[in-house]
Amino acid sequence: MSSDEEVAASRPYFIGKKENIIQTRRVLKSVGGRDVLVMYHQGDFYAIDSRCYHSGGPLQEGDIEDFDGRPCIVCPWHKYKITLDEGEGLYQAVDPSVKPLKPTWCSKGIKQRIHTVTESNGDVFLTLNDSPGAIDSDYYQTEKYRDTILKEGLKKTH
Repeated sequence: MSSDEEVAASRPYFIGKKENIIQTRRVLKSVGGRDVLVMYHQGDFYAIDSRCYHSGGPLQEGDIEDFDGRPCIVCPWHKYKITLDEGEGLYQAVDPSVKPLKPTWCSKGIKQRIHTVTESNGDVFLTLNDSPGAIDSDYYQTEKYRDTILKEGLKKTH
């Protein structure tokens, strides 16, 4: 990360008024070169990269559901489940050696980059996650993805 990108990542960006975000439940913003989805769910604010780590599905169109007691956004394209607080990919697995068969929720690890949301005097701010190391959802924030994949997709649909 360049020093300019580090400064951009560590500073808070104004997202909107708390009451407006609570009312709309979701806000999609381009912040410091990233497309970020800010959500309000059951009294808490969350922010994640807006495209699913798996195939770039538009998470702003996904449902929020609880899985194993954890709030998750469900990608509308392939139903991947992503925790809102950590960005973990969740899946159900069955151990065939344990009878009766019972599915349990398991983690694929951190797959979606999450960001920090703060509130001050009725204003909501976002600070980008600048932790080192690649996270799967980072691919969908690149110029290559935006310039190639998105533009080709727009040509096919129009």
